[in-house]
Amino acid sequence: MRQLASIIWRDVRQSYASGGTWLPVIFYLSAATLFPFAVGPDRQLLLETGGGILWIAALLATLLPLDRLIQPDLDNGIYDQLIVRGLADELIAFARLISHWLAFGPPLLCAAFLASGLMGLDGPPLVTLLASLAIATPALAGLAVMIAALTAGLKGAGALGGLLLVPLAIPMLIFGAGSLSDPSGSALLFLAAISLLLVAITPFAAGAALRALRE
Repeated sequence: MRQLASIIWRDVRQSYASGGTWLPVIFYLSAATLFPFAVGPDRQLLLETGGGILWIAALLATLLPLDRLIQPDLDNGIYDQLIVRGLADELIAFARLISHWLAFGPPLLCAAFLASGLMGLDGPPLVTLLASLAIATPALAGLAVMIAALTAGLKGAGALGGLLLVPLAIPMLIFGAGSLSDPSGSALLFLAAISLLLVAITPFAAGAALRALRE
C-alpha cells in the first residue's frame, strides 16, 4: 500500500507541476466562454442547451492528456522498474487511474461550476450538472487510462485514442446530459452504473495492455 500511495502521489504532483492538469480546465472554460457568444444572449436557449454543451466540453477535455498518461513512463523505463519491484500491471493501472482522477476530476468540477454561470445554470440544474460530472469523472479518467495503455507505442496514438474514446463515452454523455431534464433521477442511476463498470474493468484492461507491451 505504501508503494501504491507513493506512485499516486508522484503522478499527481507531476501532473500539477507540469501543467497537464490545467490544459483540460483551460479548454473547458474556453469552450464554455465561446458558446454564449455563438448563440447570443437568449437566456432560455442557454438554459436549454448549456448543460449539454458543458457535458460535451467535459468529454472533449478528456482527450487532451491521453498522450501523457502512459507513454512518458514507458519511455523512461518507470513501468519496468515498478514491475521489477513486484507490482502487478493491474495495480499499476489502478494507481494511474486514481492519480489521473485526482488531477483531472476536481479541477474539472471547479471549472464546471464557473462555466455554469455563463450558461445561466443555477439551483437544481446546477446541482444535477455537478452531480452527473462528479459521478462520471472517475469513468472518464478510467477510459483515458485504458485507451492510453491500449494505444501506447503506436504512431498517431493521440488521434487514435480520440477515435476510441468518443464512441465509448457516448452512453455517459447520453445519460449525463439527459439527467438535466430527468426529475426522476433514473438517468443519474444509469450513469452511476456505467461509471462503476468502467472503473472496475479499467485496471484489468489497462494492465493487460501494459503486459502486452512488454512481451
